[in-house]
Amino acid sequence: MTEKANLKTLKVRIKDKHKPTLERMAFEVNQVWNVANEITTHFSHLPVPEVGWLRTNFSAFDLQKDLKGIKAERGFILHSTTVQEVIAAHHKARRQFKTDQLRWRVSGGARRSLGWIPFKSGAAKWKSGQIYFAGHYFKVWDSYGLSQFAFRSGSFSQDARGRWYFNIVVEVAQTTSSAIGQVGVDLGLKEVATCSNGLKLESKQFYRELETKLGMAQRARKKDRVKAIHAQIKNRRLNHLHQFTTRLVKENTLIVVGNVSSSKLAKTKMAKSVLDAGWHTLKTQLDYKSKAMQAVFLEVNESYTTQTCSCCGCISPNSPKGRAGLGIREWSCPECGALHDRDVNAARNILALGHERLAGGILAL
Repeated sequence: MTEKANLKTLKVRIKDKHKPTLERMAFEVNQVWNVANEITTHFSHLPVPEVGWLRTNFSAFDLQKDLKGIKAERGFILHSTTVQEVIAAHHKARRQFKTDQLRWRVSGGARRSLGWIPFKSGAAKWKSGQIYFAGHYFKVWDSYGLSQFAFRSGSFSQDARGRWYFNIVVEVAQTTSSAIGQVGVDLGLKEVATCSNGLKLESKQFYRELETKLGMAQRARKKDRVKAIHAQIKNRRLNHLHQFTTRLVKENTLIVVGNVSSSKLAKTKMAKSVLDAGWHTLKTQLDYKSKAMQAVFLEVNESYTTQTCSCCGCISPNSPKGRAGLGIREWSCPECGALHDRDVNAARNILALGHERLAGGILAL
């Protein structure tokens, strides 16, 4: 009996000496994308039987036939599967956004597209302690021990600072959590996340801590310094969230989170704090980590969870309501006399909603 496995994407940084080779490949990727875009744009202006005919009938396979010889004609050093993957991504984007003319990929200037080199399974290999791809060797900072994994599909990607990374999908052994806990999570700003068991993730306000340094660098027009500070903010936030979500998944088999919308709150006066909290990233991490540990992750409607007493279920006049009640951190229920911490009470109600959903099941559409 074969051992069950999960797919996982590993990301390692490539050493800077390989930057010229990767930038040339990225330029060639942009050329393939733009030629594909030129072809579909041309056909979109021709008379067709009905709206959307091109997206339905002009497939990625048709584009591949038209671009079959582009690698040899232009002397590209790209792997042949990269050309196929770029065309497939172009076709997928046309269907997703329902348009036949996508944005052009720009290789230079202030509005340049970040480098991206996709490939299919088997195109990249581990040889002599290095990544072997398209006839070139790339040294990386191997923090995972890549030699022990069988490479599948992946990509090379570039960040805003010009650093390159190798992203590869691999199979890892499936692990089952031995935890027995269950937890509800209420998302907020004073505490990024509050759990029904009292555990809290305090808001570090990473952006605000470095806001002064960032402003000085921006006024001095030090672009490289600005990018470095933004990267520092991002990395510190990710590390903070990773530590918290990993602990939750290790200790609980059921994790229920409220469906608070960061995109809606980002349009209010609380936008800076909302975006710095990273709610979407936190929920994404809980989702994929729960799947890897065979745990259950649910997102439920959190309406009235703050106002409802988690002990007796009543909504009293003195419970915190709306933004006007944000200053109320503790309140007591007049019906049962229970004293509540605002966020812990909401988290307990969110956990109860998760149990209701599990009991009722998910309705078929």
